[in-house]
Amino acid sequence: MQQGDTISAIATASGESGIGIIRISGEGAIETAERIFRAQSGRQLREARSYQALFGQIVRDDGAMVDEAICLVMRTPHSYTKEDVVELQCHGGRMPLKETLALTYAHGARPAERGEFTKRAFLNGRLDLTQAQAVMDIIQAKTEASLDMAAGHLSGRFSGRIHELRHSILEMIAHLEAAIDFPEDDVDEVVVSEVQAKISQLRGELDGLLRTANTGRILRDGLETAIIGKPNVGKSSLLNALLREQRAIVTDIPGTTRDSIEEYADIGGVPLRIIDTAGIRATEDVVEKIGVDKARSYVDSAALVLALFDSSRALSAEDEEILQLIEGHEALLLLNKTDLQSVVKPEELQKRFPGQRILEISTLAEKGLETLEQAIVEKVYGSELRTEEGSFVSNVRQMDILQKSDEHLAAAERTIEEGMSADFVVIDLRSAWEKLGEITGETVGEDIIDQIFSQFCIGK
Repeated sequence: MQQGDTISAIATASGESGIGIIRISGEGAIETAERIFRAQSGRQLREARSYQALFGQIVRDDGAMVDEAICLVMRTPHSYTKEDVVELQCHGGRMPLKETLALTYAHGARPAERGEFTKRAFLNGRLDLTQAQAVMDIIQAKTEASLDMAAGHLSGRFSGRIHELRHSILEMIAHLEAAIDFPEDDVDEVVVSEVQAKISQLRGELDGLLRTANTGRILRDGLETAIIGKPNVGKSSLLNALLREQRAIVTDIPGTTRDSIEEYADIGGVPLRIIDTAGIRATEDVVEKIGVDKARSYVDSAALVLALFDSSRALSAEDEEILQLIEGHEALLLLNKTDLQSVVKPEELQKRFPGQRILEISTLAEKGLETLEQAIVEKVYGSELRTEEGSFVSNVRQMDILQKSDEHLAAAERTIEEGMSADFVVIDLRSAWEKLGEITGETVGEDIIDQIFSQFCIGK
């Protein structure tokens, strides 16, 4: 990527819509747009003020009109990339956008790489790395809670905590180096003792952040949840109830669901990637057998299993197999059809899974579903406060960096305990300080930056 280049891309989703946007950024953005846009007022784009919108036409080199458009000029540094940016708001059809984009290429711009607009915002100091990553998290948010988390990161709430941690470490380094450079009686011991206490405090703060990682990952990516049970136990009905729509076909015929159905559901702000599986049973039907085998495999891959049992019928061999399958897995056991005469009691399942919460529901009568949703939310959040979405660790990269930073702080503690020189403590602290800087991008390598932004969509 050449930062001085002028880049352009379609910034709106593909497909037909009322408006489609071409975004241009770089030193030549205004010049490129001026060559293909004619304002109805006759005004030149170079004369436009920042944030001024002009109505006109997109035209070919021969003057033929491609589309009517609104042209919005944003001058450096007051733009998304902190460069000159022009947005051409055309009609959202495939052909006008495609031809307008081609015209920008013909007049000085090149195709933008994935995430290049946001990458320029990062390189130009408008966003740090956590904020840049939050941009895509906002775009991909599936629930209000995941949006709140991403927005908190974009606002700088999470990076603010990282800056505070780094500042505290830097203060410790300064105190130790001062003690090294200007030794006085017993100063070393006093300073080192204070540093040791501070390190312990910081490790506690890092631990608090790390405990949010699982919740943050779920809010960002969704919780893979498999619904399993024997045929006709109510799996598809449960899926429909959680989705609050008739997504899966429901009949009284066993084996109606032969393949897995996957949908996203918003459960108390938690994005659930729910998989409705084929009923587990012995079958000679080739197609159904494939579905049953897939259902068994989902038990191992899913982060949460909703194991469904028919409370109106005695436990069968299929039920016994399901109970064996979920042993050792994160699961909620659900007794369905409680609107009928109960044959299976919660106590019967409780004997098999001591301490496991057994929920009684009826998808037909819509009973117990709120309790189920609350149980799912509790599984995700645990003891974490739900009011601090912006402070959650949201991805594996951040978690890995925090863990390695903690290791450096632990090494500093050991160095102090072993009575080694303060110089060695400084080395460990500086390593922790530099590692934390990778989260915000202050000390990260170019290869990591490229890898992160390559995951973005083109046009953002």
